[in-house]
Amino acid sequence: MLRVLLIGIAVLSVSGCTNAVGSTPVEAAKTEHRDDNPRPFDASRNAMMDVDVALSAAQASGKNVLLVLGGNWCHDSRGLAGKFEEPELAAIVAEGYELVWVDVGHRDRNLDVAQRFGVLEVRGTPTVLILSPQGELLNVDSVHDWRTADSKPYDETLAYFKKYAAQ
Repeated sequence: MLRVLLIGIAVLSVSGCTNAVGSTPVEAAKTEHRDDNPRPFDASRNAMMDVDVALSAAQASGKNVLLVLGGNWCHDSRGLAGKFEEPELAAIVAEGYELVWVDVGHRDRNLDVAQRFGVLEVRGTPTVLILSPQGELLNVDSVHDWRTADSKPYDETLAYFKKYAAQ
């Protein structure tokens, strides 16, 4: 039993927040980390409309659009949100992006947002899409790299978002 539990923990630590689609809230709560990170994902928002508004704003401002697809139940989604509150990264996000938090539940809602930009599968959360003001996906090769966002070093996170920020 202990071996099975350790294997399960190892799989979760490698794969990030990837609870099975359709898992119950009780199952999700078993893997949720309790901490003080923000909970920016709002299931009541019209995600596609939020994306359209951000794209319009980006065309006017020249900023890129930063879509963070995740859920409040996911420690990695919340961990990335917490890093976005650090002063240096907060400034980069504010100056270089139109930010949209997209609640994808347990990968069972708002998946059409990712599909709209050619990302056919949300493998885990968070999934990060960076778009030009014209809606072109800029980070095609690293969309899924943020499923372990909570454990990524801050300097690596800062460098990544600085690289894609509109100048």
